[in-house]
Amino acid sequence: MQMSQPFPWKLVVFDCDGTLVDSQRGIVETMAAAFQAVGHEAPTAAAVRRVVGLSLETAVARLLLDSGAEPRAPSSDGADNGVVERLAAFYRDHFHRQRVAPRLPEPLFPGARETLVALEERQALLGVATGKGRRGLLATLEQHAILHHFVTLQTADGNAGKPHPEMLLRAMAEAGAEPEQTVLVGDTSYDMEMAANAGVLAVGVSWGYHEPEELRATGAARVIGHFAELVPTLHAIERILS
Repeated sequence: MQMSQPFPWKLVVFDCDGTLVDSQRGIVETMAAAFQAVGHEAPTAAAVRRVVGLSLETAVARLLLDSGAEPRAPSSDGADNGVVERLAAFYRDHFHRQRVAPRLPEPLFPGARETLVALEERQALLGVATGKGRRGLLATLEQHAILHHFVTLQTADGNAGKPHPEMLLRAMAEAGAEPEQTVLVGDTSYDMEMAANAGVLAVGVSWGYHEPEELRATGAARVIGHFAELVPTLHAIERILS
């Protein structure tokens, strides 16, 4: 792609887990430890993968209900809020201890760093919208020395969780971008649905937690198989839309 060709997108917002970083092992192991700590059987890796991208409390509540655990004091969504809060607190503390050690495997996916640089060279502004809390997101981005690439960081502890559009709406407001100038890049159906709810184009990645067919069914304009495909894909989408 010629560098002289104007880049058509002002803001590119990335999901984190499953899109920028491969955090699957750490998430699955930490969720298992949290459930065992409060006396529940650990959820399967497949069940945990299905809820990655949701806010932690929502993910934990869904896993609890799916496990068939008997709630003692049901909330409006049927989950025991006390257990949910204890699970979420243990998860956060355990995850933080693992990171500080450091024993937490969270490598960047191949080509992620180079793609961030390539987008910046095309004058795009970059953001993150994630189900992580802010502390966890900052630690991940700082660990890989990529924090400086992003002008807006939206997390589940400061916004409504996916697929609610609040994270994208705030990202656009902070970056001064309109929905038609914005792209969301993510790996789950929650990402695709959030983009649709915000009126934003969505591009799925095939290396994350949900299958390409599910991403397309929930709104992905394209699904890419490697980070190197992202910039050419965004140019191609613009030509189709224009």
